[in-house]
Amino acid sequence: MGTVKAVAAAVTAAIAVGAAGVVAGRYASDAALKTPPGRPLPSEPRLTVHSLAAGQVTLTRDLASLRPGTYGLSGDGSHAVVGPVLSTAPHSADTVVRRLERVTHGTLEPGDKAWLTPNLYVGDPGTALGLDHSDIEVPGELGSLPAWLVPGARETWVITVHGLGTTREHPMNVMEFLSRYHFPVLDLAYRGDLGAPRPPDGLNRLGETEWRDVDAAVRHAVRQGAERVVLHGWSTGATMALHTAAHSALREQIAGLILDSPVLSWEATLRALASARHTPGALLPLAVRAAQGRTGLYRDRIQTVADPDRLQIPVLIFHGPDDTIAPWGPSRRLAQRRADLVTLNTVPNAPHGAMWNPDPEAYEEAMRRFLTPLM
Repeated sequence: MGTVKAVAAAVTAAIAVGAAGVVAGRYASDAALKTPPGRPLPSEPRLTVHSLAAGQVTLTRDLASLRPGTYGLSGDGSHAVVGPVLSTAPHSADTVVRRLERVTHGTLEPGDKAWLTPNLYVGDPGTALGLDHSDIEVPGELGSLPAWLVPGARETWVITVHGLGTTREHPMNVMEFLSRYHFPVLDLAYRGDLGAPRPPDGLNRLGETEWRDVDAAVRHAVRQGAERVVLHGWSTGATMALHTAAHSALREQIAGLILDSPVLSWEATLRALASARHTPGALLPLAVRAAQGRTGLYRDRIQTVADPDRLQIPVLIFHGPDDTIAPWGPSRRLAQRRADLVTLNTVPNAPHGAMWNPDPEAYEEAMRRFLTPLM
């Protein structure tokens, strides 16, 4: 009888451990599969606003607050734009002083918690940039997709697709540049975004299914007279662009790809997001298996569409070694393997999805050189 009880206890313990592992795996996988648009990624630290002065803001000292360049500073109900670190301002061992460019929404007060974000603008292209635009609906697989259309005289359209942790406000960083060169710009909200249809299970698949919404945007652009389309994607938006270029029935109309911080392995990105949520290393395989079971993504198909031998159109990549969410190694290997089609702009000291922020002029000049033959 004692043996039977011992076996039963061992089985019960094993079931409990297994159940705990399943729960832990699901929680860890949520870091990637339920990333809400417009909220900080778990890798982005919350910073305290310590003080404000004329044209200055003092923030918690952190690797994030020391980044070079210009960023949005978002809080709960507020948004501001901060410029470079002010080396001449008095700093303490625990704080950093950056230039405060403007407060674009709400108020910024000492004691507020905020995080750096790559998007500098809030609102729409009209209120934020003074650009003429239309609010349109793109017919998609799951329903109508909201989009902004900024008109332009050229027959080459640029379709912009945001990525993890951001919204369609993020592509407004480059919208003024594209409008200056007379490109029509279609800035898309896709499934799971505010105002767009939700996936039936509410899960984000890191571009593996969302690309069909980008395909719908390509169809809309061609119906509206686009002769050629360039896809500009950030993060998982870059993943969607690659899938669309490989699988769209209208892929012959896609003239080029601009990829910022492309997610070229969803498994690597899922592990990185789970780690940023302080998931113990031993549980990371459970997070991957949980994600596979929940989404049906049992193969990293992006590795197929990003196969160097399959590329047929020019690609411009912005990526750097400090991206902790989407490793830049695959981008570097892709550029090395297909130097005839792929141009890699290496951007140091920039987090995931923010390759424009350290040096907007250099970013836009690289875009100008890339886009000129495709006009």
